[in-house]
Amino acid sequence: MSLFAVSYVYAENSDAGRDEHRPKHLEFLQGLFDSGTLVVSGPTDAVEGHRDGALLIIRAVDAAAAEQTMANDPFAQLGFVERVVRPWTPKFGAARLADDAQGA
Repeated sequence: MSLFAVSYVYAENSDAGRDEHRPKHLEFLQGLFDSGTLVVSGPTDAVEGHRDGALLIIRAVDAAAAEQTMANDPFAQLGFVERVVRPWTPKFGAARLADDAQGA
């Protein structure tokens, strides 16, 4: 299995739709997490010139499988996100990331 960084940028004017469909989106992500596919995820805030979105790190056998997995996200199916999936090879900080996630 390889790791992939998935960048989401929320589509303009998608706030109401995302609010309505967020429970299904979170259920999808929880399923990925429970299966070990989703390593970590969380929202990213908007900054000047860039809309808000999310960053997800997932496991998949290859890029095509990672793309297919993320295509099943209700937010993707409803057109609420622009998505980029890229291979990711962490060099530093994997243990620290785990500690940060635990609040250590």
